[in-house]
Amino acid sequence: MSGSTFGKIFRITTWGESHGPGIGVVIDGCPAGLPLSESVIQAFLDRRRPGQSKYTTKRNESDTVEILSGIFEGITTGTPISLLVRNQDQRSRDYGNIATLYRPGHADYPFTEKYGFRDYRGGGRSSGRETIGRVAAGAVASSLLKELGITVRAYTKAIGPYIVEESDYHYTEIQENSLYMPDNRTAGQAQEYIASLMADRDSCGGVIECIAEGLPAGLGEPVFDKLDALLAQAVMSIGAVKGVEIGDGFLASKSVGSKNNDPFFSENTSSGPVIRKSSNHAGGSLGGMSDGSPLILRAAVKPTSSIAKTQHTVNTSGENAEIQVLGRHDPVIVPRAVVVVESMIAVTIADLLLQNMSARMDNIKKIYT
Repeated sequence: MSGSTFGKIFRITTWGESHGPGIGVVIDGCPAGLPLSESVIQAFLDRRRPGQSKYTTKRNESDTVEILSGIFEGITTGTPISLLVRNQDQRSRDYGNIATLYRPGHADYPFTEKYGFRDYRGGGRSSGRETIGRVAAGAVASSLLKELGITVRAYTKAIGPYIVEESDYHYTEIQENSLYMPDNRTAGQAQEYIASLMADRDSCGGVIECIAEGLPAGLGEPVFDKLDALLAQAVMSIGAVKGVEIGDGFLASKSVGSKNNDPFFSENTSSGPVIRKSSNHAGGSLGGMSDGSPLILRAAVKPTSSIAKTQHTVNTSGENAEIQVLGRHDPVIVPRAVVVVESMIAVTIADLLLQNMSARMDNIKKIYT
């Protein structure tokens, strides 16, 4: 299977299956000398860990990370970093009834057509549990970005029809509710909505917003490797994400140039004049490169595909059938996907920062002369 590696210099390769012995990631290209410990990585993994509330799967996994290589005495060595999380609570028997059925909304059918077989135990490689490796890598990337004064923060903007308007943002409340929304009042309404869907054996989706601040201008390339394009690839590669927008996104199509353009102005600072923008409709990216403004990205997450309602499907013999998906599943995966989106954005930015070091001769001279 190809396509399990992302990045050019800061490269991550995830591996493992939902019901195999474990899940993990190998990170290549992380500079030596970065302070890093299991506790830093664990804090990220705990944010996506199952069983944290009644709105997540009851699969009982501690998701404890083990560092196998690349770190010595709390410092990265410059060699590949290998991270492992062992699976502890597999219940493969829950999937016995779907071994010959294609689950609606899942990868079962195209996976079988591509490879000639599939691991039906929880989706195998196509399971959302694969994102453990991404989150572990995101913790490492975020540590690198922190050293450079760059922060990446994601949260739930919407659950179903319940949307937090920017005027109601209270970032301190993100950690105060189980949905990671920046407004407790809207979170309470969303929780009631999810509860009603659970009673009806159904699910819902939502929108995750992420803001990266402290980026220098010039990250990304002006043609194929645009900042926007790489971010879209990174975030769209998350299983349940069906759409990505940056800045005003689709709203820009309804605007006019005189309003959508972000005017520049010069601001005098202690270190000299600095170029700023008076608005940020572009979301921090111009011509495929960062412009120094906050990077704003939103990801649309579909409703959880595994639901207990009876659905129509087809079996592996091509016969019409019905299916009820058993097992332990999230009625909404948005809250646990927040840290996944944040991690993939951090990985993308870290890789682009390292690539950008060779963009100018004066940068190279700083290192080698």
